[in-house]
Amino acid sequence: MRGLGRPSGPDFRTVPPGARRDPVQEPPPMLGPPPPAQPPPIPGPPTPAQPPPAQGSRPAQAAVGRGRLLVVAALVAAVAGGAAGAAGARLSGVSEPAPVAALPRVAPAPSSGLAGLSATAARVLPSVVSVEAGSRGGSGFVVDGRGHILTNAHVVGDSGLATVVLSDGRRLSARVVGADDDEDLAVLAVDHPGDLAPVTLGRSSDLSVGDQVLAIGSPLGLSGTVTAGIVSALDREVRLGGARRTAVQTDASINPGNSGGPLVNDRGEVVGVNTAIAAGRGGGNIGIGFAIPIDRAAPVAERIMRN
Repeated sequence: MRGLGRPSGPDFRTVPPGARRDPVQEPPPMLGPPPPAQPPPIPGPPTPAQPPPAQGSRPAQAAVGRGRLLVVAALVAAVAGGAAGAAGARLSGVSEPAPVAALPRVAPAPSSGLAGLSATAARVLPSVVSVEAGSRGGSGFVVDGRGHILTNAHVVGDSGLATVVLSDGRRLSARVVGADDDEDLAVLAVDHPGDLAPVTLGRSSDLSVGDQVLAIGSPLGLSGTVTAGIVSALDREVRLGGARRTAVQTDASINPGNSGGPLVNDRGEVVGVNTAIAAGRGGGNIGIGFAIPIDRAAPVAERIMRN
């Protein structure tokens, strides 16, 4: 049977009986005067502090040396730990989250009310309605306090009844009072107008090319839509209804569903009735829209209401 090998290890020597042992090393004597003995505690006033040991004493120098070694060791450990942590983070691919920085924002605007075109749109929108007549639809606007609404004749077609949707979402039944197909204008009436607010009619003859205008209506069924533009041309001859008529040309976006809605100036006065657009091959708005001048539309509406 094989053993585990030849034993190895430190050599131990046994001291024979009666042999002289090495004397115990005594600490070297201290240099300088020995420290004064502490006086016994005496009841009464506190014992005065003892003077520090002499500068030349070895215990003091040893204590200072040990303190310096401890400080150096702590600094080395801190540096080594930081380097090891950074290296570990790089190796593991884990990075510390970046501090969250607040993006610069402007101060809230003072609450001074609406101004400019915003105020104009807010003033006119409550008077604009969506019109639903069978499979047809479009826009219109309240023209008096008796519940009369002006729109396009092609919006209602041959229908005798229609539904108007107010800016606050209420739905009211309306009857078609009459229409003029040649001028492409029609007048509706609701039996209980309640708090319907009429628009202010302006003068299209006061318009100039370059004036700011807003087109308001329900394009593609999106009620309360406001688009802005300018007057591009005056007295533009186009086909409206069954004949050629002059119209106000604008680059404010007008799309299917805008028909019958108001074209207003920057004071919120109605200067035209949005009626037609010039469309490209794919259809839709290309920045050329036409409105019946209000100077011609208002007398037609008055005649329809009288008859």
